[in-house]
This record gives sequence, structure tokens and C-alpha cells, in this order.
Amino acid sequence: MIAIDDPRVVFAAERTLLAWQRSALALMGFGFVVERFGLFLTLVSHEPLSNAERGFSLWLGVALLALAAVVAAASALQFRRIVRGWAESMRLQGYWPGLGIWVNFLLAIVAVALAAHLVAGY
Repeated sequence: MIAIDDPRVVFAAERTLLAWQRSALALMGFGFVVERFGLFLTLVSHEPLSNAERGFSLWLGVALLALAAVVAAASALQFRRIVRGWAESMRLQGYWPGLGIWVNFLLAIVAVALAAHLVAGY
């Protein structure tokens, strides 16, 4: 059994945060690709897509971007809650857990900004 003040607990929590961060990045990428797929269909078919066809790829891509923002923000909040519960003995010298939290919040902001840009361009 691992003791609660074991440094491996700190690293496991950070690995979990990074896994959620990668998931948010993957959702952002997939959302952007889905949204741009409508443009690809227009180029291939040499015919403009109807608003319904274009709107479907747009809103599905925006939904994936919004999901990415939620995943990034929720994982940052969860990690922050875990960090606040650590005892002083678990705080490693020179380790700054706030970096991962801020990066995740930045990802959430970028996802929201990209979604807003795609909607504004529609």
C-alpha cells in the first residue's frame, strides 16, 4: 500500500492531469477537423453546400471544441482541489503545480476562442 505522503502520489496526480490535457487537445483538433470538413466537401464536389449541410459540420465542430474547453477546465479545477489537500510534506521543493493548472485554463480559453471564431465566420 502506498502512503499518502509518498511522492508517487504527487506524480500520479500530475500524470492524470496531463492525460486529461491530451484528451482536451485531441478534442480540440478533432473539432477543428470536423468543422473544416464542410469546406473540404465544397472543394471536392465543386458545388456549394447548403446551409444545413454546412451548419451540421460547424455546430458539431463547435460542440467538440466546447467539450474540449469543459474537459480542460474541469481537470484543472480537479487537480487544484487535489493540490490544496496535500500536506506540507508532499510539496516538493522547486515543484510548481500551478503550471499545469494554468496551461489547462489556457487551453480552455483557446478552445472557446476558436469556437467563437468559427461561429463568427459562419
